[in-house]
Amino acid sequence: MKKNKVLSMLLVLSMTLGLAACGNSKNSGSTEGTEAAASSSSSSESEISMPSGYDDTSKEVYDAALGDFYEAYQKVDDASSLSERYALDALAEAKLLEAAVWVPTSSKGGSYNISRVDEKSKPNVLWGNDNERFHNVLVTKELIKNSDRDTMKAKWAELKGTGTYRQWAADYLTSQGYTLKDSYTYPYNADPVTWDANNTSLASDSEQIINTYDGLLEYDCEGVAQPALAEALPTVSDDGLTYTFKIRQGVKWVDSQGRELGEVTANDFVAGLQHTLDCQAGLEYLVQGVIKGADEYIKGEITDFSQVGVKAVDDYTLEYTLVEPTPYFDTMFDYGVFAPLCKSYYESLGGKFGVEFDSSASDYTYGKDANSIAYCGPYLVTSTTEKNSIVYDANTSYWNYDNLPIKKITRLWNDGSDATKGYKDIASETCDSTMAGLSTSSVELAKGEGNFDDYAYVLDNDGTSYGAFVNLNRTAYYNFNDKNAGKSSQTDDIKEATNKAVNNVHFRRAILFAFDRTSYNGCATGDDIATFSLRNSYTPGNFLSLTEDVTVDVNGTATTFPAGTYYGEITQAQLDADGVAIKAYDKTADNGLGSSDGYEGWYNVDNAKAELNQAVEELKAEGLEISAENPIHLDLPYPSGAEVYSNKANVFKKSVEEALGGLVEIDLVDCKDQTTWLYTGYYTSYGYENNYDLFDLSGWSPDYGDPKSYLDTFLPDYAGYVTKSLGIY
Repeated sequence: MKKNKVLSMLLVLSMTLGLAACGNSKNSGSTEGTEAAASSSSSSESEISMPSGYDDTSKEVYDAALGDFYEAYQKVDDASSLSERYALDALAEAKLLEAAVWVPTSSKGGSYNISRVDEKSKPNVLWGNDNERFHNVLVTKELIKNSDRDTMKAKWAELKGTGTYRQWAADYLTSQGYTLKDSYTYPYNADPVTWDANNTSLASDSEQIINTYDGLLEYDCEGVAQPALAEALPTVSDDGLTYTFKIRQGVKWVDSQGRELGEVTANDFVAGLQHTLDCQAGLEYLVQGVIKGADEYIKGEITDFSQVGVKAVDDYTLEYTLVEPTPYFDTMFDYGVFAPLCKSYYESLGGKFGVEFDSSASDYTYGKDANSIAYCGPYLVTSTTEKNSIVYDANTSYWNYDNLPIKKITRLWNDGSDATKGYKDIASETCDSTMAGLSTSSVELAKGEGNFDDYAYVLDNDGTSYGAFVNLNRTAYYNFNDKNAGKSSQTDDIKEATNKAVNNVHFRRAILFAFDRTSYNGCATGDDIATFSLRNSYTPGNFLSLTEDVTVDVNGTATTFPAGTYYGEITQAQLDADGVAIKAYDKTADNGLGSSDGYEGWYNVDNAKAELNQAVEELKAEGLEISAENPIHLDLPYPSGAEVYSNKANVFKKSVEEALGGLVEIDLVDCKDQTTWLYTGYYTSYGYENNYDLFDLSGWSPDYGDPKSYLDTFLPDYAGYVTKSLGIY
């Protein structure tokens, strides 16, 4: 059986394109200047093999660093109610933060922006892929004034859940003199590696594919799930184990030329899930242990897919059977794991199922480009030019074509090498929006041209959490796909000392407490709003709240959290009880509403020094002397050609070295280009391929509406998508 690959983390690139002068601050996953999907195919040319005893070492390192988190997280399954489950999740998250194996840097948002798009008309949910569906977005020919945005934002809050906001906003914009467009043009910085929706967990792929197909359900701009290829919301059995959908009749599959291939039926969803489980590209973890038989099929314990809990009762009736009641199951349908697959077309391009599946077969061409997939969504990809443009035209066979306001979507390449390009494209009417806001230099340009005061607004934060990771088990000192790329200058003695140091929790905390995240983010956003995008937890503190009173054990004390308590408050209670100086949630933040965003909850020089002093004493007892003459060296790769990322790397280095008095040196490893940088850690599949001591190029966006979607990523034994960033599994 093939081990699950950990390929799903969000590119820090995808966040700051044009966002700043420094790099990916506000989106620690910023896309500024990233030649993103530059041929991840070269990963097959790996120069690095798995070290002997790697699994045993991974377990030992994991248990030492994350054992407390894992022990706490396992208690979640014993919860007697959904609210108790969430409370136990929050306590486990505190243990994860205390381990200091990573530090959150930012969310996606919190930067200045100028655009012609009503942000509130986009699908509004913190998880899944629907926030990249743009067929209902409101786009105007004129730049939208910030005063009108304030009015619309307030109205959105008032109308949320009524299903009436979009029409109100369209009427309002028209009444204010704006002209609505039927096209939308915006930038991108990562060409898809594949166009197969079921065979990728890379955000850089999914955000391009999502507009080519419809799912069963789709979240609207008010955060409410609406029927799409399903006629209605599912019916659920009394025991919570069976979900039944009625499939919309008459929906057509077409090829890239719009030629009809057949009708969408329940069988296409069965084929789609089997293909996902065959590919094991990272999506399969979502249904392991959730859909009956999925785990056994993935492990090869069963080969008959009819034993998996997805069934076409008839052409238009689809049934999912679960292992146990899963309260968040109905939040999962906007993700690619549930995408339908036109079985006949897939097979015509060499696709096979089960033990016969072989993506390397010479006749297997499905998903290799936009002309080799079947479409059932609102758009057909009519043109693609690598690192240039992707054009989507309305699918005239689309089941809801008559109600399709956006008839054309155009993506234009912006690798971030010009930090002002995003704004210039807006000002020249080349684009309608940026990817993630304005860079600091763009802000100054907008001010100089008189476009800032009337049109600049701050993007809301979303559910994405970007961060910086610590490699606890480094074995690679050059890139896995090219032994001449990203080479470290560390000697064997330095490697040994570094490895011992990073496996001390107080040393790790010292590094992360010494990291000035505000200045780091300011490289991308500008100093005046540098804290806006700061995130201080993994799961956003306001991700959910308790629906009933819950009593849980906090360090031996029965502690009751009343209904309405936010997730982050419970995490903070555990941190406070453990005496760890992290403020993951602040009740006074967000104008007293409480938040895990918008303030500095980690950086503290005094706390960093105290943690370092304790680490020095403990490591000395283990035979490792740390002094100004014998500092610990940590490699941090960065792309010197991208101004924002370069500035951010230097902020990281400067703040840590100054705070820790010369006992730690951050060695910046210059990557010749963005692609080289990506291969130090983003395009790796296993921890032993990661070529860094510190890494700030990735993040995570939740796949469904439960804290589990975040916390599962740090599980052991190849189950956690993010765990490999720590150099293990």
